[in-house]
Amino acid sequence: MIRAFAAICALALISAQHPLAIAQFASHATSLLPGSRFAVRLTSANAPSSIASLGSGRFDDGFYVVPVNARPGSATLVAVGSSGIAVRNIRIVSPPQGRALAVASYEDGIVFHNPNTFAVLGTLATGGSPSDVTELGAYDVATTDTDGTSVTVVGLAPWSVHIVLGVPLGDELVGDTPLHALFVTERELDGKGGLARIIGRHVTSVVTGSTAEGVAVDLHRQLVYVADANDGGVAIVDARAMRVIDRIPKIPRAFALALSADGRRLYAVSNQGVSTLFGAAGSVSEILLDRQRPRVRLRSAPLAFPIGIALDDVHHELFVTDEQANEIDVLDANTLRARHAPLQTCSIPWKPLFDPQSARLYIPCAGSDEIDVFDARTLRRVPGAPFETGGYPLAVASVR
Repeated sequence: MIRAFAAICALALISAQHPLAIAQFASHATSLLPGSRFAVRLTSANAPSSIASLGSGRFDDGFYVVPVNARPGSATLVAVGSSGIAVRNIRIVSPPQGRALAVASYEDGIVFHNPNTFAVLGTLATGGSPSDVTELGAYDVATTDTDGTSVTVVGLAPWSVHIVLGVPLGDELVGDTPLHALFVTERELDGKGGLARIIGRHVTSVVTGSTAEGVAVDLHRQLVYVADANDGGVAIVDARAMRVIDRIPKIPRAFALALSADGRRLYAVSNQGVSTLFGAAGSVSEILLDRQRPRVRLRSAPLAFPIGIALDDVHHELFVTDEQANEIDVLDANTLRARHAPLQTCSIPWKPLFDPQSARLYIPCAGSDEIDVFDARTLRRVPGAPFETGGYPLAVASVR
């Protein structure tokens, strides 16, 4: 479902007789933030004799890197070959100030937008393929590399960028303020799947089940819930000891999770559909956690192909994205019945974000490279939405 580097931007070698692609830059973005890095691949059999940067930035082991303290300006990347030249122009912009929307763009990095006008403020190319993004308190943002082994953490005030290694195939991530930790699901760990805890630059991992995807944290009880998509259930991990203490079975293709504020109810999305290759109905399950042993209390009616979930805890409303129907199911969190007709949205809606401060619902649409926005109270689309963002957006965070 996630597009690979076949979709990245290729530059053509200028040649009057034999045009030939000689270089690929693993980011479409032209307005880059300090600290950006992206791969540069030479693709021609007739490789260029030299490749250089004119302006800020340098080439480092196959990556173009913008210094974290770079000032605004422009740079030109040039690849010179025996029969032509390839050129890529970029602009280096100032880090975002104040509130922003941060979008995890699989193809480009973290794209920052003005939350009022939706204009692009700049892109932090992370050198990997982000699948999720989260705010870590007032001053930090973090994103995964779902095709690699790193997590990128961005400090906002002052601006800083650092990379934490040792997190293979990170999928979703969430911060834990009491522990000053970041929890990341690993789609593959020791042949199965797992959960990583990052404190500073130290990584501790534990196997949770097969193909770990969604994650939710109970900050009060210091429990982490991990959706193991190919194990048919959810693992419960002690956040301090980093060990699995229980499992919630009978949730087929558990993919995305949402936890109530009081920690008593967990909602799990079964990412499957009758008309898909899984051949079984998709649904949302409500799991009661206020007993000695967690149990599934309710399941929703069948859904076409649900994938992501967001909870409005105050108004007891669930928003579930459907990647096949290109719509958002609006469910009552108490009954799992539909409260409203599905909201039509853009192509392949992924991980939704409900922002309680603005009462807005943000929907990253991976298939159309857009973010859709709804007023969660009226369920009407916000003026200016959907708006364009980076390539293949998978998640949104509201940064303050």
